[in-house]
Amino acid sequence: MTQTPHQPIRWSSRIAFITAAAGAAIGLGNIWKFPYLVGENGGGAFVLVYLLCVLGVGLPIMMAETLIGRMGRGNPVQTMKTLAKRYRTSPLWSLVGWFGVLAGFLILSYYSVIAGWSMAYLFKMAGGFLTHISPVEAHQTLTELQASADVQVIWHSVFMALTMVIVARGLAEGIESVTRLLIPCLLVILLMLDVYGATTSGFGQSLEFLLKPDFSKLSGESVLIALGQAFFSLGLANGSTMVYGSYLPDNVSISRTTLWVALADTLAAMMAGLAIFSVVFANQMSPGMGPGLIFETLPIAFSAMPFGGFFGFIFFVLVFFAAITSAVALIEPAVSMLSENYAMTRTRASAIAGGLCWFLGLGTIGAFRGTFDLTISGKNFFDFIDFITADLMLPIGGILIAVFAAWVIPKKDSEEQLDLGSHLSTWLILSRFVAPAAVLLILLESTGIL
Repeated sequence: MTQTPHQPIRWSSRIAFITAAAGAAIGLGNIWKFPYLVGENGGGAFVLVYLLCVLGVGLPIMMAETLIGRMGRGNPVQTMKTLAKRYRTSPLWSLVGWFGVLAGFLILSYYSVIAGWSMAYLFKMAGGFLTHISPVEAHQTLTELQASADVQVIWHSVFMALTMVIVARGLAEGIESVTRLLIPCLLVILLMLDVYGATTSGFGQSLEFLLKPDFSKLSGESVLIALGQAFFSLGLANGSTMVYGSYLPDNVSISRTTLWVALADTLAAMMAGLAIFSVVFANQMSPGMGPGLIFETLPIAFSAMPFGGFFGFIFFVLVFFAAITSAVALIEPAVSMLSENYAMTRTRASAIAGGLCWFLGLGTIGAFRGTFDLTISGKNFFDFIDFITADLMLPIGGILIAVFAAWVIPKKDSEEQLDLGSHLSTWLILSRFVAPAAVLLILLESTGIL
């Protein structure tokens, strides 16, 4: 059933919010980016710093954004307008909401293209096209996919269509029902891959690599990378956490639910890393293979192992599940804004937001192919969109969210909402000083100022 405009909607339970928010957080960043960042930055020492950054920076901002969402009870733009008016502060705070809506929309435009690659590889694995593949053939397979506009458009279109259908069905029948099904499936698949990894000769080396700190390999740059990954991995400041928070029932503890989401996100990243490195080490490959780890290194590794074709297929099912649950969260703020502010049905809002997002994704496909000549400040289309979202909009949004929640919202109101008890002062210190300063470092580093 399609939700009507302005109809108050809520998650059916605390578990529904946790699975949906975990689905938003557990995405390609966990399955794709986290493992290769660990590989490039010394293993266990990086993991330890990452965990500290999640607790000290990511979690406080996640609580802050969920707090703002529940107090405002609307899409990110309307929420910031409502709270700015309630607390008699500048209406310019609504720009934080616009930042979130726009950032999520722009990120999904290229996220969908890369998610489409995972769908293509899923079918390649199922069809046996990646059996006994050599390094040269693996590189050629990815290069040919990136060079084929038709194939990329097809998979990009399929992925966006699935995303639009899920979001159009509303909160209960769409987002909630899908994430309730896929997140447990995702964790089961991760467990299956870890069990498979335990049968390989590289499992012990993988455990040691992830859990044994080697601080000699940890640099100042590694700490900043861990800080950035902790912030981006939780899906902060892209509007999804705020809009999901607006659907959270009043009787649900924000602090406990967000802690569970952060734990699920971190657990998924660690399980993915354990499975991936077991396969990589079993084949005497380098753990620091960079972004090509999933689409080049792993197909080679799986193809050389017993039952590798089946588990390679299962792995790309995992990647797809992670991508689709994040995608619905990225577009939900825009759909919510269109349906609430412009009296649209969710079906129409989903079609408009998804259609525009699909169209923008064509620019990313052209950039990957090298046929789209548009460059902005020396960057191609994809690099520019990635820069203004990941390097500018998200860090700025994260800082402003922390500042608004910890400085503008009165302490008595946040105390009532967060259910932190005696730990409220810790959250206030982290949100007022530590988290904004840390995210400012991310901003300065990513823009080349630092």
